[in-house]
Amino acid sequence: MPSTVIRSFEYNKGSHALDIEFVTGRRYRYLNVPIRVAEEFQSAFSKGRFFNARIRDSYACAELAPEPEDWSEEWA
Repeated sequence: MPSTVIRSFEYNKGSHALDIEFVTGRRYRYLNVPIRVAEEFQSAFSKGRFFNARIRDSYACAELAPEPEDWSEEWA
């Protein structure tokens, strides 16, 4: 089921970092997230509900710069 809050996410097993992009376009990196939590997040029926209950206030995070909508401008 698509989330109405979370657009996409990616987990880095080496650094235990979970990057989450919200539908607003804001992106955050959550640090020291255990693999088990990332796997449970991936399989959760409601990503937004799981995020609020298990990730949001449990792990330090940093806001990431937004990705440009048109990558061609970045390489011009």
